[in-house]
Amino acid sequence: MSESRPVQDWKTDFDVLDSQYIADPFSIWDELRGSCPIAHTDRRGSTWLPTTYEDVTKIAHDIERFSSTEISVIPFEGVVPEDPVLLYGVPPISADPPLHTWTRRLLLPWFSHKNVDAYEEMTRELCKSLIKSFIESGRADAAADYAQQIPVRVIAHILGVPSEMADTFTEWVRDVLEFADDPERRMKGIEGLIIFFIEELEKRQSNPGTDLLSVLLQSEVEGEVIDARIALGTAALVLIAGVDTTWSAIGSSLWHLATHPDDRKRMVQDKEVWPLAIEELLRAYSPVTMARVVTEDTEYEGCPMKKGDKVLMNFPAANRDPKVFENPDQVILDRAKNRHVAFGSGIHRCAGSNLARMELRVALEEWLSAIPDFSIEEGKELTWAGGQVRGPRQLPVIFK
Repeated sequence: MSESRPVQDWKTDFDVLDSQYIADPFSIWDELRGSCPIAHTDRRGSTWLPTTYEDVTKIAHDIERFSSTEISVIPFEGVVPEDPVLLYGVPPISADPPLHTWTRRLLLPWFSHKNVDAYEEMTRELCKSLIKSFIESGRADAAADYAQQIPVRVIAHILGVPSEMADTFTEWVRDVLEFADDPERRMKGIEGLIIFFIEELEKRQSNPGTDLLSVLLQSEVEGEVIDARIALGTAALVLIAGVDTTWSAIGSSLWHLATHPDDRKRMVQDKEVWPLAIEELLRAYSPVTMARVVTEDTEYEGCPMKKGDKVLMNFPAANRDPKVFENPDQVILDRAKNRHVAFGSGIHRCAGSNLARMELRVALEEWLSAIPDFSIEEGKELTWAGGQVRGPRQLPVIFK
């Protein structure tokens, strides 16, 4: 389980699972940028935490010294069994070239603008249906009842797996990402995902369809059908990466609109601001931190990094860097200069960014159309998850 000792010095002993870090990482990043832009800790192994836009993006592009073969922010610490099924990890995100290059190429068409446009109608109908289920009550958990219900069903549709398993998929993803210091629970989520996708791939061996799982299984590279374990890992990635990240972005945006009535009113009244507003919400509440592993002893900006050390790709902190973004801690809906890295940077930039943008936009459009005036319900618990992915997990709101 998570270490309970408090952090005494964020420069030399940071902890991304610390309650203070989860509740308010922004002030911690500000402190570190001013005194130690790349922090270090020996908790859970030697790990580095860059906090500036320049450092995060430079490391993201340096694939020779900083490998993507270990992307988990919290090490598995021997939890993952030495199973040949897991040989390839979850490519392309956990792979370096050349494996990364061609597995990413397999995925990109599924998340093109054209295909994402085709998913929009079902996403919109889903959002309307969810809102209809609670609007008469005048209250809802905007995270659990709404944000968390959208991406998992869209991804299930793309993969060609039963949408009625959405709650099970959600539980598995949360086990893997949110309970990183609970080995037993983490293993439960990993095993659930692996067993499910093995069974689904076996079904498609004899009865292929037109869904992503079927296409992956039949894909060829250099004239040979790809290893089924790569198809399994890629499918697991699509579910894991496409669910928690996007629902966190939706939930964080709803939290912002619930607590900033002027911004909420502007988005209701000014449709022209939406393209910039979506990018600004992504910048301000970037949910994802990834990891890289140092491939050789090296010095980076005076930091003596050793082979095997981890570097946390702190994209959320990069998006709050005052050297790049004016008034970075303010959400400026019509911010015009906004080169955020919410979807990462370099060769591992999120392949599903078009889908995530669409889901966020549609989720907010349908919510504000039906519920233009809402606020946090006093006296109810509001909780956030952190570590690999930050976002609200309980978001009680009331409305008329």
